[in-house]
Amino acid sequence: MTGPTFSTAEDGRSGGESAALARYAAGLGFDDLPEAVVDRAKECLTDTVGIALRGRDMPWSRIALDFVRSEASKGGSRVIGRDDVTTAPQEAAFVNGIFAHALELDSLRKPGAGVHPGAIVAAAALAAAQDKGVGGRELLAAIVAGFEVLLRIGVATRHSAEPRGFHAPGLTGPFGAAAAAGRIYGLSPERMTMAFGIAGSTAGGLMQFSAEGRGAMVKRFHIGRAAESGVLAARLAAMGYEGPSEILEGRKGFLATYCQSHDVAALTDGLGTRFETLNLCLKRYPCHITAHTPVYAVECLRRETGLAAGQVASVKVVGTDRMAGSNADQAPGDPALANYSIPFCVAAALTGEPDDPASFDAGRLEEPALRDLCRRIEVVSDGRSSHSDWTTTTIVSCRDGSIHERTVEEFPGTPAMPLSGAALKRRFEIMSIGRDPQTTRDLFARLSTIERETSVDWIH
Repeated sequence: MTGPTFSTAEDGRSGGESAALARYAAGLGFDDLPEAVVDRAKECLTDTVGIALRGRDMPWSRIALDFVRSEASKGGSRVIGRDDVTTAPQEAAFVNGIFAHALELDSLRKPGAGVHPGAIVAAAALAAAQDKGVGGRELLAAIVAGFEVLLRIGVATRHSAEPRGFHAPGLTGPFGAAAAAGRIYGLSPERMTMAFGIAGSTAGGLMQFSAEGRGAMVKRFHIGRAAESGVLAARLAAMGYEGPSEILEGRKGFLATYCQSHDVAALTDGLGTRFETLNLCLKRYPCHITAHTPVYAVECLRRETGLAAGQVASVKVVGTDRMAGSNADQAPGDPALANYSIPFCVAAALTGEPDDPASFDAGRLEEPALRDLCRRIEVVSDGRSSHSDWTTTTIVSCRDGSIHERTVEEFPGTPAMPLSGAALKRRFEIMSIGRDPQTTRDLFARLSTIERETSVDWIH
């Protein structure tokens, strides 16, 4: 099973890459999906729901929920973790996207491509599926359609938008969300092309929060907004709204406008024969992806050597230019920026349980011992300019003169080191803390076999 075939010469309007992706997304069915792809989509959906259950309690999540409730929109889409809220699908996608990104735990691609598939695509697809009243098979097909579009667009950008100051997922996300929602709403290939054309004009998100060291709530907003924008674009396209048909590849389109360099051919490379969904990476730790390899290095050293925080004199993390330039804050003052800081995340991992979001809670910024440790953790560049390479070497110097060094490229959750079923279940239970344990187990079980469900309105 390889999915529907396509050719860039078959579209009646443009024959370009945008139209080819639209044909693919519109035509992809559940029966086109190999078992491994279905399993990966289910894992990502389950992970997204679990993270949202925990992420709903963060300050930026509560504000977003209050906003949506104040709008008093009517609709049948559910807010995850809230039995009392139903709303319009685009608003559900918005708030659920923020919930799912609230802890910096949501999925992405490895190698990195500036995408957040779970928090954007799964959130949008679920909202549309509940609005439309479709079942699990349709939801999974839509999620994969969104993943395949989103990840290829991310690869085509060569991750070159962020050096210009754009936050990549806010740019790429609306297209993946539009593909997923458009698949739910039954858009024709031509209407799907229009949805992409509309989505392109909603792309946005700036990295100033990182340069300024404050205002990082907007990072969560970028993800929720991308999910919302995709649903809105799909609904407008279904009603006849028009957009440009070469939004991705056109000379004034997405790639040419936002990217320092790009690869148009990557938009359709392997489309119909290779599933990008298998490159999804589930993040194990509630911190920015650039911190995952040093956090895993510290976790391994603690387990293998008995390393304790009190023994540490200093830590040096050797990584890319991006890490040294954007993720090296030794004294983050913004709670949302704490998860963006490699020194904070490494210090948190040295002094707590890395799997538990409580170990990375912003309240820990007030702990004198942790702040002192942060100031003794530096991030330096080894000259690599890549935004897609997360490999680091972590060097821990101890007070007794001993030195521990670990180079890490992979960590649990990457395609090369997938999380086991037991690990996924444990993670879901950790994310669902405070809920009735039996309710949590039942929800996990139903999500694990969601292709058997005739509706998905029970996901909330």
